[in-house]
Amino acid sequence: MNQGDHQLATILDYFEQINAIPRCSKDEARLGQWLHDWAAERQLERRRDAAGNLVVKVPASPGMADRPTVIIQGHMDMVCEKTPDSMHDFSRDPIRSKRDGDWLMADRTTLGADNGIALAYALALAEDPTIQRPPLELLFTVDEETGLNGVKEMPADLISGKMLINLDSEDEGVFTIGCAGGMETLCSMPLNKEPFPAGWELHQVLVGGLRGGHSGIDIDKQRGNANKILARTLMHLHREMKLKIVTMAGGTRHNAIARDAMTVVACPPGEGIRVRERVARLEAILKGEYAGLDDGLCIKATTSDLDTEVVWSEETSLRVLNLLLALPHGVAGMSKTIEGLVESSSNLATMAVEQEVLRILMSQRSASSAKLVALSETVHAIAGLANCQFVDENKYPPWQPDMNAPLLQTAQAVYAGLFGKEPVLEVIHAGLECAIIGERCPGMQMISFGPDIENPHSPTERMRISSVGKVWCFLVALLEAIGR
Repeated sequence: MNQGDHQLATILDYFEQINAIPRCSKDEARLGQWLHDWAAERQLERRRDAAGNLVVKVPASPGMADRPTVIIQGHMDMVCEKTPDSMHDFSRDPIRSKRDGDWLMADRTTLGADNGIALAYALALAEDPTIQRPPLELLFTVDEETGLNGVKEMPADLISGKMLINLDSEDEGVFTIGCAGGMETLCSMPLNKEPFPAGWELHQVLVGGLRGGHSGIDIDKQRGNANKILARTLMHLHREMKLKIVTMAGGTRHNAIARDAMTVVACPPGEGIRVRERVARLEAILKGEYAGLDDGLCIKATTSDLDTEVVWSEETSLRVLNLLLALPHGVAGMSKTIEGLVESSSNLATMAVEQEVLRILMSQRSASSAKLVALSETVHAIAGLANCQFVDENKYPPWQPDMNAPLLQTAQAVYAGLFGKEPVLEVIHAGLECAIIGERCPGMQMISFGPDIENPHSPTERMRISSVGKVWCFLVALLEAIGR
């Protein structure tokens, strides 16, 4: 085994050890303790904050102590998704990975390469005696996937370096140098109800088969949003026949385009056939609209055995449907300086009934702080017109690119020297922890890169093994070059 193969094997071994520890968002304590113990065994200085973020300080290689300190950063948590037939218990079972040629994937679950591979790189950097490295601060954050929450709680003095390498990107050869800011708005509408009409029937309407995707990265692909499609379906039915809503739900998380949504409705006896006919008619229309974008779209009506004694009032039902139809979803504006980049967007992320209140979660993004506020105010105005309460939460700033940063310029030169081509520079329409760290620590130079990871946040997530080795070679060369 040559040196490169040995280093790759070490990184993948660390990745497997990390994957043996359950680490869904908000359940990272066991992994955090394992990392803390790992550092203690090696007598490395370490510190945790109240949120659970951990920094481990690694001394410089001989002759490198006068170089600037570099922060190597990744997050501990992962998105825990599995296929319907998987028996995996994310609270206790290790992630079982397998190889398929040059790819590493899991057994019907998310792989956790987002962002376990960053942690594996960091541990390998600290232990490899052949690396010429400056002083390092290994920063391991918590609760990234639910809204960058861990790093929002991080005190600025947890770290001291002014150069940060974030290893949470997913295309080898692409450097992320900026990202959008974001804000969520939770709309809450009390549900006025009335007695269930005697003799009426219950039917369930399901919207599914959609591709969904990341609400930032994929928002420009014009894929269907199940919540919006369900609202359109219900309004279509409401205009043609007597109908009363019993409940509804849709979407799974703030940063995903809703793939599935459902409602249960009541209608007069014998009207079930008309419900199914009209749903089928609208499905055909929408399949045409989404042809080539979301060919799997499916809208089906079936009988329901839900046990209920009440339905939503007519006034409440109309207010809910008008609100869902009016709330913005999709691209709100494109960048005027970077071709093809979405500047601003919104996502009607989730809706669910909780304690007699319908809660609708909206997620707004923008590369412009002012436009993020303006887009959020649009959501506020629509919610206000519907007499709906709203509150903003989970706000984070944009990360503005600095093309003249020495870290970026060094990284470009090192990459071109190693591989004979220039790296691609991108600003993404999604949130990265860099944005918050940069705001918290003024003057921080930052760059993000990583190996090829496909379909993160899904059971088909996979990581290209050869790209893991390629990123390692670049990372080692970059650390050696910084401050030279």
